[in-house]
Amino acid sequence: MILNNFLKKALKEKWSLGHFNVASFEQIKAIILAAKELNSPLMLGVSEGEREYLGLKQIVALIKSFREETGLPLFLNADHSKSVESAKKAIDAGFDSVHIDLSKLSFEENIKGTKEVVKYAKVKCQTSDVKCQISVEGELGYLRGESRIQKEIIEIKEEDLTKPEKALEFVEKTGIDRFAPVVGNIHGISANEPKLDIERIKALRKILPENVALVLHGGSGIPDEQIKKAIEAGISNIHINTEIRVVYAETLRRVLAENPEETTPYKILPQTIEAMKEKVAEKIKLFGSEDKI
Repeated sequence: MILNNFLKKALKEKWSLGHFNVASFEQIKAIILAAKELNSPLMLGVSEGEREYLGLKQIVALIKSFREETGLPLFLNADHSKSVESAKKAIDAGFDSVHIDLSKLSFEENIKGTKEVVKYAKVKCQTSDVKCQISVEGELGYLRGESRIQKEIIEIKEEDLTKPEKALEFVEKTGIDRFAPVVGNIHGISANEPKLDIERIKALRKILPENVALVLHGGSGIPDEQIKKAIEAGISNIHINTEIRVVYAETLRRVLAENPEETTPYKILPQTIEAMKEKVAEKIKLFGSEDKI
């Protein structure tokens, strides 16, 4: 099971592979239960903070165990690695994929660091005892916001957005498998509704090689109709984080309020798992990845 093959299939058939971030066992279980129920491939992502909390080797071993038990194509991604060293550590730990995010650096520095990670991933597979293909994602543009509910209005400026010609140069010089642009998306859920630049997505998809997948970060809070148009325009990988966190937190608060004397985790947490599973299932159906294994 190779991630890039699923991404090529998604582009060709006009659906998108879901990428869901995790920071707890409950989130992992909920996401995988939804994937199993709907027969869907998916990616599980862990940011640098989430990796530090869960443990690099521990999250790799856990996802491997679920993959073996379910037979599902589950791909573990080191999301938003802010340095070459961070990305390399994830590769060494056994991640299926890395997202090297040097978008805050200069264009030249971004290319240099991303290219180094691509080369490292290829060498790692060439020298490995087991057959592997590590997918590498790069990012270009200024993606505003944070993975939380933000009460303020977030204004996206023209200079934040990814230019198609620059994107092509970036892809050609780095050799990445996946490209994350800024097309009106933000991280988290803001006070104002995001408005995706669908024409820019179309322009990016037209100019970039077909074997390079387009990734939409900040999928939480984007209206369903915009998501559908983005997929039709060429987005084949969509990230969701904040919406799952919100469902988890709201359900946990409610359960604790209703059961103030309960102290047993396995009696408190199952309702959070069910609520998150329902949210993930909703996104899988929206993305069109149901029954795509």
